[in-house]
Amino acid sequence: MKSIKVGVIGVGTMGERHCRVYSSLRNVDLVGAADLNAKRGQAVAAEYDTQYFQDYQQLLDQVDAVSIVTTTPSHFTLAAEALTRSVHVLVEKPITENIDQGAKLVELAEEHGKMLQVGHIERFNPVFLELKNVIKDLPLIAVNIKRLSPFDTSNTDVDVIRDLMIHDLDLVINLLGRNFESLSAWGRSISTKAVDHAVANFSFIGGPVSTLFASRVTEQKVRSIEVIAEGAYIEADLLGKTLLIHRRTFPEYVGKHNAGKYRQESIIEKIHVPMIEPLLLELRHFVECVSGKETCAVPGSDGVFALQLAQSISEQICLSQSFQQNILVSNLPQLTSI
Repeated sequence: MKSIKVGVIGVGTMGERHCRVYSSLRNVDLVGAADLNAKRGQAVAAEYDTQYFQDYQQLLDQVDAVSIVTTTPSHFTLAAEALTRSVHVLVEKPITENIDQGAKLVELAEEHGKMLQVGHIERFNPVFLELKNVIKDLPLIAVNIKRLSPFDTSNTDVDVIRDLMIHDLDLVINLLGRNFESLSAWGRSISTKAVDHAVANFSFIGGPVSTLFASRVTEQKVRSIEVIAEGAYIEADLLGKTLLIHRRTFPEYVGKHNAGKYRQESIIEKIHVPMIEPLLLELRHFVECVSGKETCAVPGSDGVFALQLAQSISEQICLSQSFQQNILVSNLPQLTSI
């Protein structure tokens, strides 16, 4: 099989991981890494036995596909140029700064017949993949997702909605579809002028309700999904790679001559989760799509829809904050002590 020539633009922490995975994949030739920081780019290129390019355009001339792992404001320009040069693109989330830019990238990908995949990596988390299998036949009541991080690990060039919550917006869409009934959201600015802590509530027509928590001002890193279904309560830890199903049952165990009788009120099922790196699954899928063996699971249109939801949440938060500022204390109900 002919090797697919790939490159990586942007070799920060995540970009280096892309280089590491590409360098280990069969039938993939890591042609080079591009970064404006020459010292960093040369070090990463040397680590993975590839070439450093200070000019990303020279890299685009030599590859079939490219990962764009740069800051969000540069996504549109880099991805648009790659697609125009007939290079397949995997762009990290969020797809672009705004919806119009994302829609334009989708058009360019269709126009040039190239693939545009968005780096919503949690789609490839083995815990999430197993969770989808577990709930596919269950009547769902509610889905709650938490994504919390310390401030110093966050990407502060965007608000927490586009930095962290956008992962879970994509997961909710993938789990529950797009048949939304209502949306409400609240947020607070703590460490930046943008929203650093946000809560969003969704309801789906004839379906479950969902609450998403995203924060970059917590002292603990949390990535969890809680599913409430008829007959089951499910806990998924995306970091700890565990998946537990709680069921309420009332079996009784009786020994000979009624000796040792006891009653168990509930059981916990621990689902086996394969220990596979999500990035490996994501980039392997990208390469398989480039080669024509698979259909893209996270196309650009999905990235644009997640961005649309993110923008709606930001607008809801702005409205709620404006409303709160206009409320006079005298209009609030008076609390009396008992």
